[in-house]
Amino acid sequence: MIVLLALGRIRRQPAAFAGLAVALLLAIATVTLFGSLFATGLATPEAARDAVEGPGLMVIAGAFGEIAVLVAFFVVVNALGFALRQQHRELALLRTVAATPRQARRLVRCQVVAVTVLVTVPGWAGGAVAARLLLAELQGRGMAAPGVGVPWTPVPMLVASAAAFVVALVASAVAARRVTRLAPAAALTAGSTEQGRTGVPRLLAGAGALVGGGFLLRLAATRPAGELDKAGQAALLGSLVLLIGVALVGPLAARVLAAVLGLPVRALAPRTGWPADANLRGYARRLSSAVVPVALLVGLSGTMTIMTTTAEHATGAATGSVTSDTDVWLRQAELALLLCFAAVSTVNTLVAVTAERRREFALLRLVGATWSQLMRMLTVEAVLTAAVGVLLGTAVAGAASAAFSIAVTGSAVPSVPGGAGWLVAGAAALTAPVILGTGLRAVRGPAAEQAGGARD
Repeated sequence: MIVLLALGRIRRQPAAFAGLAVALLLAIATVTLFGSLFATGLATPEAARDAVEGPGLMVIAGAFGEIAVLVAFFVVVNALGFALRQQHRELALLRTVAATPRQARRLVRCQVVAVTVLVTVPGWAGGAVAARLLLAELQGRGMAAPGVGVPWTPVPMLVASAAAFVVALVASAVAARRVTRLAPAAALTAGSTEQGRTGVPRLLAGAGALVGGGFLLRLAATRPAGELDKAGQAALLGSLVLLIGVALVGPLAARVLAAVLGLPVRALAPRTGWPADANLRGYARRLSSAVVPVALLVGLSGTMTIMTTTAEHATGAATGSVTSDTDVWLRQAELALLLCFAAVSTVNTLVAVTAERRREFALLRLVGATWSQLMRMLTVEAVLTAAVGVLLGTAVAGAASAAFSIAVTGSAVPSVPGGAGWLVAGAAALTAPVILGTGLRAVRGPAAEQAGGARD
C-alpha cells in the first residue's frame, strides 16, 4: 500500500520530483565518471604511467573528483529537502487520517528509492560516456598513456548507486522529521508558517563548519609555494565547507543581510519594497533556502576562477610548461562541472521556493492585490535574494582566494580576472528570471481555489 502511494504521487506530480531526479542523475554520473578514471589508472601498466608527464589518472580522479562528488551530493540533499517540502501538506493530511509517523517516513523512503532507481541506469550511462570522452581528451593533452581504454568493471557504477542511496535515504530521514515529529494538526499548519528560531544544534553545527573551513583555509595559506595543487585543493575544499556553514547558519545571516539591504529599497520604493522586504525578513528560512544555492554558484565559481588566474600570474613565464597548462586546463574543466551542479541547485531551489507560495499569492489576490503589484513585489524580492546570495558567495570566494594567494605569492591580494564580474552578473541573471517565471505560473488560476490549498 505504501509503495503504491509513493509511486502514485510520482506519477501524478512528476514535476515535484524533477529537481531531485536531475540532482541524483548528476551525482551518479559524477561518481561513475571519476570512479571509471580511477579504475583506468589502476589498470594502466606502471611503465606507461611513469612515462606520462603531469598528474596521473588516479591523482586527477581523486583530487578533482573529491570536490565534484561532494558538491554533487550537496545538491542532492538540497533538492531532496525541497521535494519533501513541496508535499509537506499531503504528508500532514495523511497523518490526520491515522497514518503513523513510521508510515509517513516509509512513504518518503519509497519515493526516494523509486526516483533513485529511475535515474540509476541513465546516470551510469552518462558517467561511462563522460569517462571515455574525458580520457580521450587527457590522452590528447599528454596527461594519460595512449592506447589505454576505460576497463569494463561494474565497481564504479555500484559504488555510485550505493553512495546515492545512502545519501538520499539519510537526507530523507532528516528532512521527514519535521512533519513526523509533530502532532497531525500541528504538522498541517506548520507547512505554511515559520515557527520558532533556528535550533541551537543547527547553529552549533554551522559554527563548527565555519571554524573547520577556516582551518582548511589556514592549511592552504601555509602550503609551500611549490605545492600549488595541494594549496588549491585545500582552499577549494575550505570554500565548500564554509558554504555548508553558511547553509546551516543561513536563516540568521540572511535575515541580517536582508534587513540591511532592504533599507534603501524601502526608501526608494515603499509600496513594493516594504512588503518584499517584510516577506524576506519574516520568512528567513525560506530566504536562506533561496540564497544558499546562489552563494554556492558565486562562491565556487569565483574561488576557482580567481585561483586559476592567481596561479597563472604567479608562475609567469613557466605557464608554458606542460604542468602549468595541465593544471590550468584541469581547473577549467572542474570549474565547468561545478558550475553545472551549482546552476542545477540554484534553479531547482528557486523554482521550489517560489512555487510553494502559490497559496500566499492567492490570498493576496483575494484581498485586492493586482497581478502587476505581485510581479513588482516579486521583482524586488528577486533582486534582494540575488544580492544576499552574491554577497555571501563573494565573501567565501574572497576568503578562499586570499588563502591560496598567500601560499602562492605571499600576498593576501589575489589576481582577480576581468571576467569575474560576469560570474556575479550571471548568478543574478539566473536568479531573477527563474523567480519571476515561476511566479508568473504560480499566480495563474482561480485565486479562491488556490487559497483553499489546491495544487497543480
